[in-house]
Amino acid sequence: MTTTWNADNMHSEIGFKVKHMMITNVSGNFERFTASAESNGDDFTNGKFTFSAEIDSINTGVSDRDGHLKSDDFFGAQSFPLLSFNSTGVAKKSDDEYTITGDLTIRDVTKNVEFQAELGGIAVDPYGQTKAGFSISGKIKRSDFGLTWSAVTEAGNIVVGDEVKLSAEIQFIKKN
Repeated sequence: MTTTWNADNMHSEIGFKVKHMMITNVSGNFERFTASAESNGDDFTNGKFTFSAEIDSINTGVSDRDGHLKSDDFFGAQSFPLLSFNSTGVAKKSDDEYTITGDLTIRDVTKNVEFQAELGGIAVDPYGQTKAGFSISGKIKRSDFGLTWSAVTEAGNIVVGDEVKLSAEIQFIKKN
C-alpha cells in the first residue's frame, strides 16, 4: 500500500554551501519549497521523493548577494522560477541509510544526481501526526546546470566555487 508524506515546512529546510574565494563556505537556503515522499507503509525502500524550491526565496543573509543569485548571472529567477527534483530510484543501504537518485532541474537543465539520505526515525507528534525525519545531502557542479558566472581576483583566486553542497533536513507528515 502506497503511503504519501508531505513536508512539514515549519520543521524542514533546504540549503546549500559553496566556496567563496576558495577559502570559506557561504551558506544559503530556500525559504519557500515543497517536498513529498511516497513509501510502502513506513518502508522508504523503492519509494519516491520530490521537491521544488522557489528561486525568488533564496536567502544567504546578504540582500545584495541574494539579488545577484536571482539574476541571470546565476539562477535567472524571472525566467526559471523553480528548481525541482524527482527521484528515479531509492536504494536502502542499511537500516537508516538510503541512496536517492533522480533528476534535478535548474534553469531548464536536467541532470541525474545522487543524494545520501539518513532516516532519523519515525515518531508520532503530540497532535497524533506520524512524522518521518530525513537528513539528505549531496554535491553538484553548478556549471553542469548553466550557472557559470565567475570572477577571478587580482591575486588569482576564484570568487565562487563550482562545487555546491546541497543539504536538506525534511520532516515529513504521513498523509491519512
